[in-house]
Amino acid sequence: MSVAELKERHVAATETVNNLREQLRLRRLQLLDTDVATYARGHQRTPVTFGPTDLVCCRTLQGHTGKVYSLDWTPERNRIVSASQDGRLIVWNALTSQKTHAIKLPCAWVMTCAFSLSGQSVACGGLDSVCSIFNLNSPTDKDGNLPVSRMLSGHKGYVSSCQYVPDEDSHLITGSGDQTCVLWDITTGLRTSVFGGEFQSGHTADVLSVSINGSNSRMFVSGSCDGTARLWDTRVASRAVRTFHGHEGDVNTVKFFPDGNRFGTGSDDGTCRLFDIRTGHQLQVYYQQHGDDEVPHVTSIAFSISGRLLFAGYSNGDCYVWDTLLAEVVLNLGSLQNSHEGRITCLGLSADGSALCTGSWDTNLKVSHAIPFNAMCMHETTPSYHSGRGWGQTICTQNLPHIICGVAVQGTNMMYGDLNPT
Repeated sequence: MSVAELKERHVAATETVNNLREQLRLRRLQLLDTDVATYARGHQRTPVTFGPTDLVCCRTLQGHTGKVYSLDWTPERNRIVSASQDGRLIVWNALTSQKTHAIKLPCAWVMTCAFSLSGQSVACGGLDSVCSIFNLNSPTDKDGNLPVSRMLSGHKGYVSSCQYVPDEDSHLITGSGDQTCVLWDITTGLRTSVFGGEFQSGHTADVLSVSINGSNSRMFVSGSCDGTARLWDTRVASRAVRTFHGHEGDVNTVKFFPDGNRFGTGSDDGTCRLFDIRTGHQLQVYYQQHGDDEVPHVTSIAFSISGRLLFAGYSNGDCYVWDTLLAEVVLNLGSLQNSHEGRITCLGLSADGSALCTGSWDTNLKVSHAIPFNAMCMHETTPSYHSGRGWGQTICTQNLPHIICGVAVQGTNMMYGDLNPT
């Protein structure tokens, strides 16, 4: 067969694949008979009350000399670890702004960091393709540096993300530019399971983010440059449980919804999306129209504890607070005084949901607190009365006379229920 014939066959095959992809996209749109916001507006739901006085920047954490790329909170909510291009991890007291540790890294090109559940160790990874573990209680060496307590080697590409498995300090999951995710046994330093790679159901491009289900630590989701998010079960590494399509760009960030039945994504296409892990359906798209042709990338997302708010950081310095129910922006932290002066690269909520920390290319981190605490839907939840499959938590807001008690997905339909607390 000649080269010309091979090229013709390749062009024909590419066209066939593209046509099939378009057919699948159209079929998915047909199955999505509504979305969360459309249904909520049809039932006269009102936007959550949330403004500039409800989330106030209380302190700026200054100490890095390079771009901040990642951050994480401890479960006890008073400490933050941040990773920067200056080649250091800094552990901060979020209440006093003091640095408790400044860790010089073996590789300056760090991309991710995470706190262990106990708060006694931190992990980080980057372009050296290694995930390094530091025990914060270890004595420093003669130069005053904290030594690496464990190096998890095995990835063939950069380590883009890492997260400790909830409820234990001995296992950790990483995502990498080698298109795989790995579950590690930190005690032995060995790989327990590899997700993707040679398996056909794995990602076909760099993995950029991972998020472990807080309700079921055996399940985690990954986002990739291939434009998809994939759900994995740590007990079955050979194939992804489900693949989620919809984005038209790299999926930079993924985060599980508080109830564990849904997760959010953020992408280079400028959108955040909400997916249901049980049906595989896309429930909502969060997109803000911009006047210019440049669409800012979504770099990082986080949900409030109630799930009513979605915080999203963007490459242009904006930080939107979305009403997840109505898909409306209720606040842009990037437009407020004392906001970041560069790209928002990372953000995260404290364990109790009362504080938000953002990191930026401007080398700073900013901690904003919810005020007043007793009126914030960021953290205000009540036991759920929903008897079916729903959000898993109820959401109380000042401007709603009833409790919004959930979204149940049956087939392709979405239903809301109300309970009058009286």
